[in-house]
Amino acid sequence: MTRHFETVVVPGGAGYVGAVLVPRLLEEGYRVRVFDLLIYGEDALAAVRHHPRLEIRRGDVRDRAAVKEAMQGADAVMHLACISNDPSVELDPELSKSVNLDSFGPTVREAKEAGVRRFIFASSGSVYGVSDSPQVTEEHALVPVSLYNKYKAACEPLLFAEQSPTFTTVAVRPATICGYSPRQRLDLTVNIRTNHAVNNGRITVVGGVQMRPNLHMQDMVDLYCLLLRVPDEKIAGQIFNAGYQNYSVAETAEVVRKVVCEELPEKGAIEIVTTPSDDIRSYRINSDKIQRVLGFVPRHTIEDGARDLIKAFKSGKLPDSMSDTRYSNIKTMKAVHLK
Repeated sequence: MTRHFETVVVPGGAGYVGAVLVPRLLEEGYRVRVFDLLIYGEDALAAVRHHPRLEIRRGDVRDRAAVKEAMQGADAVMHLACISNDPSVELDPELSKSVNLDSFGPTVREAKEAGVRRFIFASSGSVYGVSDSPQVTEEHALVPVSLYNKYKAACEPLLFAEQSPTFTTVAVRPATICGYSPRQRLDLTVNIRTNHAVNNGRITVVGGVQMRPNLHMQDMVDLYCLLLRVPDEKIAGQIFNAGYQNYSVAETAEVVRKVVCEELPEKGAIEIVTTPSDDIRSYRINSDKIQRVLGFVPRHTIEDGARDLIKAFKSGKLPDSMSDTRYSNIKTMKAVHLK
């Protein structure tokens, strides 16, 4: 494997994706500096906490001096930090704006001034908002319908304004991630339905017709690692959709039920209950560009994501999954009273 960089800073590296990405980066030989508020605790990185090439810094992306210090000596940045998902953002819009948007431009500039050569931004496939188009490519109009989506969309031009021959910028618009992580989230489409099917014997579908793209955790991590290896000219100033299976919420529930019944036949019949929804977000994303330009093709399905979680439930890795607030971003945000 060819590595162009030595030290990677990962703001938000102790979150759902970061907890899987950071060990992978260490495995591939990088020095990794995690910069994170650690509001979900330090257990997410427990398996690699004492790794000689890992540094964990507790810090807030709104603290420019701390960000400046964190960027020193770094070659690349993978920016994952944000208050994630719509309900968590809506809980305190001003707080969310300060974290997800206001801090972003200064963070990019501090990275550039520190000599960072590549900045990878985790945007979101949800910036498309509502679309009936069967082919939502990167050129599709952005119609964000929530503050979370709007802040993500607003960050992209701030990033690309700093693009230069010595500072390569790229944004990824991922689909909804599924699968197991040491910092597990059970408030995402596939994950929440798997949890309820396994531990409640029932899946509740809110709405059902809304289309949502999905991507397995391992494919997300594979992509981030690929973005550190490819030449500048392939990604400089580019936006890439990153999704795999576009399913309706109801279809996802059916897939999860099938997997749970196969893996845990002793559970018996799993009921699917449908309730009304005022959530109008519905979109599918086309990921042809990332395959064409980077040769990236996802290898894991939402069935794999559900099986990963079932394995974790069986091995006792997800205790109290129906009640513990740590599995839900919105419940954790309410508990920590972040200001």
